[in-house]
Amino acid sequence: MNGFIDTVATEPKPEFWYGLPHGYLQLDLQPSPEGIQEVARQLSALPEDVRDRADQVFRLYAVVLTMLRSQQVMGCALGMHPDEQDGATLSVLTVSTVPTSGANPNAVLLHMLGTGTADGLVPVELPVGTGYLWETERTTVAPTAPPDGQEGPAEGTVWQGTVAIPVPRTSSIITVQLVTASVELADDYRAVLLGVARTVTLDDPAVPDPAEAENASGPFPGSGSGTDERSPFG
Repeated sequence: MNGFIDTVATEPKPEFWYGLPHGYLQLDLQPSPEGIQEVARQLSALPEDVRDRADQVFRLYAVVLTMLRSQQVMGCALGMHPDEQDGATLSVLTVSTVPTSGANPNAVLLHMLGTGTADGLVPVELPVGTGYLWETERTTVAPTAPPDGQEGPAEGTVWQGTVAIPVPRTSSIITVQLVTASVELADDYRAVLLGVARTVTLDDPAVPDPAEAENASGPFPGSGSGTDERSPFG
């Protein structure tokens, strides 16, 4: 779960970029009406024995999509990785921003976290600046049917890790969050979370580095690291 397969630009107006790890599928947070209609058409064509289940998943996606938009989530990806029992572990990666209306984002963040005294708050040095990591385990509604005889939805325990990155340049706070029900794999998912946080950059990876462009136009063009080899996620 440590490799990165893609560079993701936040939507709708990119203010930062981050790397998407292997095993994660990016959700479309801005689906077109045509795209939604096509999914509905495909669902209606499914066999009856799986149509209802697929329709439930589609409706859940619509609810989650509305929730993510209301929470200013810029990107969301679903992760699926093999476990030791020939099954799969699932996780959700979200990236969002919190505007601070021109205030100092460091001060705002520390105030939000209880003036820096939140339990388990750990500073982490990242290429884009200092971030703050904290973790928690909490009980939440599980996406499964409740046990026989139980009233209300099923519940389960999840591990949630968050890295918050104050960005004075944009007066905002970038948050990278990872949630999984595989609590026993918290160490592995913490490594994934920190790996994603280390890829966050405010520089568009599609724009050539001026220093590298100057080197490429020197007396030995093509030598050294060219623009095509530049990677802010290295």
